[in-house]
Amino acid sequence: MPQIRCLSVIAITVVSLLAGIVEGEADSLTPSHFVPFSPEKCENPPYRTRIISKNPLVIYIANFLTDKEMKHVLEVAKNDFSRSEVAEDDGTSSLANSRTSQSAVLTRDDTVRCIEERALNFQGFDTGRAHLESIQLVKYGTGEKYNAHTDWFDAELQRTAGMGGNRESSFFAYVEASNITGGGTNFPLIEVPRDEKWCDYIDCDEPWENGVTFRPIPGSAVFWQNMLEDGSGDPNTLHAGLPVTSGLKIGMNIWTRQWPMNPIHNADSDDEGYF
Repeated sequence: MPQIRCLSVIAITVVSLLAGIVEGEADSLTPSHFVPFSPEKCENPPYRTRIISKNPLVIYIANFLTDKEMKHVLEVAKNDFSRSEVAEDDGTSSLANSRTSQSAVLTRDDTVRCIEERALNFQGFDTGRAHLESIQLVKYGTGEKYNAHTDWFDAELQRTAGMGGNRESSFFAYVEASNITGGGTNFPLIEVPRDEKWCDYIDCDEPWENGVTFRPIPGSAVFWQNMLEDGSGDPNTLHAGLPVTSGLKIGMNIWTRQWPMNPIHNADSDDEGYF
């Protein structure tokens, strides 16, 4: 009997110790990214919109990003930039002389989620976060550019169901423009407004026949709809990142797919809203 009683005491002690260890580990393994995201905590800047074109739909958004958001994304991405790539027809991507910028994918922290939430709300309530590709920063130094291109894809391997179909819409936001000349965002096939009041946003020094060129103003963004009603890409959304002739430009790409993306195709997906 004493032996049984001794074993019982030992067993109770071991269980208690294990419980304490597990409890301690549970406390230490509660990282902040497990805390549910609350959109109510986001700062919502009073942005202003200007419709530049109705066909295709192109909207200029002033004050889309806050100073705090711009400072934050620049800080977290500062060591992550690498040479930008372009999409190939076989579903891969590669370096190309047509695109000489550097890119960095943003991790989905709360600040980035607030930007995502703003982009989604801008497009309507029926677009879930799983439609979004990971937000990308792009950095252009002197002489760097991105030749005329569209954000939507012809190649089937770049718009599969698992990849969310084609890119329904795009935002290009300006995060930094330091002592910059050049570096505007040009839409050559869109008719430029002929009123001088637009010159705050549009480079009126560019020849009219060259289409619309947006000035790189930090905090502002350009939104456009990539797809036609029949589901094909709109060729009039052709655009280019014009060469930076001096200074530095950092922009932000926010791409929305037609359908929810399979998490394996989204480098920083949290699986939210896919299933």
